This record gives sequence, C-alpha cells and structure tokens, in this order.
Amino acid sequence: MAQKPMSTLAAERLNFVAQDQIWRYRLRAESEARQNWNQKWGFLTTPFEELISGEAPPTPKPKIELPERFRIRPVTDVHKYIKVLPSPPVPQTTQGFIGWRSGVPGLNTSLELDSEIRSCKGTYARELRWPQQGIH
Repeated sequence: MAQKPMSTLAAERLNFVAQDQIWRYRLRAESEARQNWNQKWGFLTTPFEELISGEAPPTPKPKIELPERFRIRPVTDVHKYIKVLPSPPVPQTTQGFIGWRSGVPGLNTSLELDSEIRSCKGTYARELRWPQQGIH
C-alpha cells in the first residue's frame, strides 16, 4: 500500500524519534521478507527438469471399443444422391438471369410435376397436400 507523500511542513513537524521508528520498521519488514522468501517463493529457483524428475511417467489410457451405434459411418459419395445436370447457356442480359435455370425442363425435377413448372414453393406444397385431403 503506497503512502501519501507528506508536505515539507508536515515533515518538519515530525520528530526524529518517529522518523527513526519508521526507518527501523521498514528495515525489519525487509529483513523478514528476505528470510521468508525462500519458503514462499524458493520453488521458482528450482529448474523444471529437477521438479519433474521424481514423478513417474504418465500411464497410457486403455483403449475402449465403442459400441457399433456410436461409431462414425464412412462418408458416402455425394454424387450417389445429388445429380447436377449441366446448365443452359448463360443469358446475355441481367434480366435473363432471373429464373434462367428453372425455365429449362429437367433441371429442377423437384418443382416439376407432369412437365408443368410450379410458381413457388407454397403452391407446390399445397398441391401435394390437397389431393390427399380430398379438397381441390
């Protein structure tokens, strides 16, 4: 804890006996700190190799076989499930980019039903659901 510095006027009012007692207290505290340092912080001077030399090497952990349901299955080939057909030629204008792949029959099989292209996802979902309910 830092002490607040005294003004010169306050220092002159302080007597010599008090100054001597403060000085002796500081010397005694420094001497005690020097004597106790080795007990508290002496481990810092010991080399690391010497500290770990008495320890046994770590034992390897045994391998545990996982049940079949927890094992990771091998990666399947993406091309087995996803078919990417070649795209039609790129349009010449920026307006042609809007829906240029969906206008070609066969590229978007998920949106096609009886060679008719659906306008949006909601319409496609409604048409799949309504025939089953008998509402049309």
